[in-house]
Amino acid sequence: MKLFNRQPKPVDLTDLSDTELVERAKTSKEAFGALYERYVEKIYRYIYYRTGNHHDAEDLTAGVFFRAMGHIENYTERGVPFQAWLYRIAHNLVANWHRDQGRRKIIPLDEFVGLGMAFEAPDTAAEDKEEREQLMMAVDHLPEERQQLLYLKFIAQLSNAEVGEILGRTEGAIKSLYHRTLLTLRDDIEMQRASRQGSAAPELKSKRLKNDS
Repeated sequence: MKLFNRQPKPVDLTDLSDTELVERAKTSKEAFGALYERYVEKIYRYIYYRTGNHHDAEDLTAGVFFRAMGHIENYTERGVPFQAWLYRIAHNLVANWHRDQGRRKIIPLDEFVGLGMAFEAPDTAAEDKEEREQLMMAVDHLPEERQQLLYLKFIAQLSNAEVGEILGRTEGAIKSLYHRTLLTLRDDIEMQRASRQGSAAPELKSKRLKNDS
């Protein structure tokens, strides 16, 4: 019988969790390759959003994984998932890129999610095209860090703890910043609506006078 000569079934790396893959990646290029395939598109989208340039985004994305591969032996989870570590590396590389280039470019969030994007928060839910446009205009008025916060929470779908790790803030600080950001968005949208209603009033009054005459 060849019962004891059977070869173990190969492990499908795509079925492993990040924690398992990271441990294997410390000694296995194949395991690191699986991590790369799992996150390269997400990291590229984030970097492109921060740079607005496909060529630089590709170079910086390669730099993120090159740096991750060089330091993965020393990586410990510490309660923060592996992808947050990758985003943190990307955040630092892009910050250095901006300092070297002396420029700031942010691609509107709706370029990534189209007109179907909607924030789950009641104050900022976009129900139709006009409301989505108001929302995106309000987002564009936000400081860079708050735009990053919204990107990481609603597009990358990271937790407050993960976002805090990337932006160098505590989880509590991220919760507070998120709350203030939603209030700012709500106020901006309300101002947009009030402005539109104000500009429409003279036109409406003119139509009424014409109809009365």
